[in-house]
Amino acid sequence: MKQLKKIPKFKSEDEEREFWANADSTDYVDWNKKEAVAFANLKPTTKTISLRLPDSMLDEIKTLANKRDVPYQSLIKIILKERIDREYRTSA
Repeated sequence: MKQLKKIPKFKSEDEEREFWANADSTDYVDWNKKEAVAFANLKPTTKTISLRLPDSMLDEIKTLANKRDVPYQSLIKIILKERIDREYRTSA
């Protein structure tokens, strides 16, 4: 059986992300002993940004959000995600 390396302690999510992007997980994890888990309330890390929009565009977004009964910032995220997915599908 292969001797597994110890997983280092990370100072930040970015440091951990960088580590796993370059490390071979089979050096650290015995995948034969894996177990299924569920992260029911896991929320993705978010970052606050500043986005300048014309007043008229923001008014239109708020009107659409009101019709859908969702917060306008949530609607912006939904629209962006749909467009990103479409771009990936057409570029693949």
